[in-house]
Amino acid sequence: MIILLFKNNFLYFIPIIHLMISKVNGATLVGIESKLVEVEIGLQPGLPKFVLVGLPDKAVEESQERVRSSLIQSGAIFPKQRIICNLAPADIKKEGPILDLSIAVGILLSMKKISSNITNNSLFIGELSLNGKVRTINGALSVALLCKKTGIKRLFLPIKNVEETLYVPGVDIYGVSHLEELLKNPNGLQINKPDPNHWPNQAKIQDEFDYADVKGQDHAIRALEIAAAGGHNLLMNGPPGSGKSMLAKRLPSILPPLSLEESLEVTQIYSAAGKLADGSGLIVNRPYRSPHHTISYAALIGGSGGKGIKPGEITLAHLGVLFLDEMPEFGKMELEALRQPLENRNITISRARASLKLPASCMLIGAMNPCPCGYRGYPEEKCISHYGQCSKYIKRISGPLLDRMDLSISVPPVPTQELSSTKNNHSSQEIRKRVIIARNIQIERYQKNITNSMIPSEKIKTYFTLKENSLNILNRFAEKHQFSGRAYYRIIKVGRTIADLENTQDIEPHHLLEAIQYRIPQQ
Repeated sequence: MIILLFKNNFLYFIPIIHLMISKVNGATLVGIESKLVEVEIGLQPGLPKFVLVGLPDKAVEESQERVRSSLIQSGAIFPKQRIICNLAPADIKKEGPILDLSIAVGILLSMKKISSNITNNSLFIGELSLNGKVRTINGALSVALLCKKTGIKRLFLPIKNVEETLYVPGVDIYGVSHLEELLKNPNGLQINKPDPNHWPNQAKIQDEFDYADVKGQDHAIRALEIAAAGGHNLLMNGPPGSGKSMLAKRLPSILPPLSLEESLEVTQIYSAAGKLADGSGLIVNRPYRSPHHTISYAALIGGSGGKGIKPGEITLAHLGVLFLDEMPEFGKMELEALRQPLENRNITISRARASLKLPASCMLIGAMNPCPCGYRGYPEEKCISHYGQCSKYIKRISGPLLDRMDLSISVPPVPTQELSSTKNNHSSQEIRKRVIIARNIQIERYQKNITNSMIPSEKIKTYFTLKENSLNILNRFAEKHQFSGRAYYRIIKVGRTIADLENTQDIEPHHLLEAIQYRIPQQ
């Protein structure tokens, strides 16, 4: 269009340039979740220049060179015009190379090299290499769940990320290995998705570690069975070599399998954290995290990892086990930061630019020595730590944190005759069957997939039945040992788990007595 303007006896020809805008859906990661990004591409006459706006980070800014080379290598002519790329909404920081594919598709759409039928109700994610190949990205499952939430029907993503997204219902998945495929045969990319109703029975998975390998420690294995059945926290105290780490390492072998919903939750965390192997599908085993005691605060709790807020070990252990070996050796700040997520089952990380709530519903298993040298009482004459050192060492774990440990047990050395014994009373497979039965009882009771340990104290009277004699026993011990309110209700929860293992409707006195004996050693 040209406008004629007559001014000062001169006739002016003023061309009006319409900016042709194409829009493509993309996404960016914020924590473990993804946010929808609308990639707007505008081509207008002028010197060739690529302008990228919308709060991109360095990796996104560098995408223009990857996109330029990929388009040329894929047989498309890169436009010799001014290209304006806007990433909306502009107030969310865009991070990483996840938007490469959506930017390239937007340019192709502006050049009319691909049909809008492909981009309508579709979302594109992927990193591009210089030769046009589409590389694996982090957070593909989060993007697939975003598509389900927003009603986007088609997701185009790197072909190695397809497996982790297959069980998201209502979204058609298209695996792309090269940008050229979108130019020549986009309709040939559809992947047939498995039926979510045919989620495989993961209970048949064979675990590498088995409690059948453990000699002695019947008391400790019983406590671990109770912890697994109710999702309770547990602290083990014993000298070096008594088997604390070995016992904890075998705990996943008796935990129930992940449901499809739980598997999606866990895989979403690991996908966003970049801890999934290329081409791997959903995580089917419950997580087991065992960080070293020199771990930093941000690595344990979560925080800024150079690019946004990253999940820490407590989030990576979600729906699984967080094992802290040599627990008193962890930093005081790191240990105290566990108190809130152990209570609320999530953790809120606040930074200057963002505040995110991350899931953190896990079992905390701790192991410690009785003193700095490790031999106090095992035997006493072998211990070289004086009283002051022992007292200081034990106090490294604060009272409020100890109060959140549902079970506390001593793990003494195994007698030599038992080490050479061929007797075997415990099998992970048999223990796991009892744990699964107890968990199913809890699911039926609460009408959702939660454990006894997750029930708020104010809801105990709604779900739990205590006979008068059982209540009298609990009150007598609570008064004698000065149990806190939290400890009081946690004893009831452990007693309920013991009753579930026996498939008993009411919490009997012997259930509470066993629960109390696991509580007294830490007082």
